[in-house]
Amino acid sequence: MAKEHEYQTNLVWAGNKGSGTMDYRSYDRSFIISIAHKPDILGSSDSAFLGDKEKHNPEDLLVSSISSCHMLWYLHLCSTNGIIVLDYKDTAVGKMMENADGSGRFKEVVLHPEVTISDESAMEKALSLHAEANKMCFIANSCNFPVTHQPQCLVEST
Repeated sequence: MAKEHEYQTNLVWAGNKGSGTMDYRSYDRSFIISIAHKPDILGSSDSAFLGDKEKHNPEDLLVSSISSCHMLWYLHLCSTNGIIVLDYKDTAVGKMMENADGSGRFKEVVLHPEVTISDESAMEKALSLHAEANKMCFIANSCNFPVTHQPQCLVEST
């Protein structure tokens, strides 16, 4: 039986410089995301869209959500398959297409996980579990664009 989970966030625009959205350049794109019992996330639009380059933007957060969900599923699957992961790093790359009218959409996200395991004989299985993690990831399953992975697996030398 399927279970439903609910997530609540609060968003507050923090960019009124005194004249609101009087014109396109009269306001700041800053916002604050608050989630109960967690640190606030300070955000803005991408600097390409007049945002603050030192704050998180929605596009970064989407790509990060996909990457972290994949990692969490991957670690779970390794654990249940007896593979000991010692280190996990990922450089996730999302490509977004902007249309002439200013709208846009993500075209793809490619994950590049680099995983270090303890046993060389488990390397093939460790690599194959990325496909399973991709199938299980809640966030990737919610996207209308492809999420792929190009993993590397290393063995810790002793």
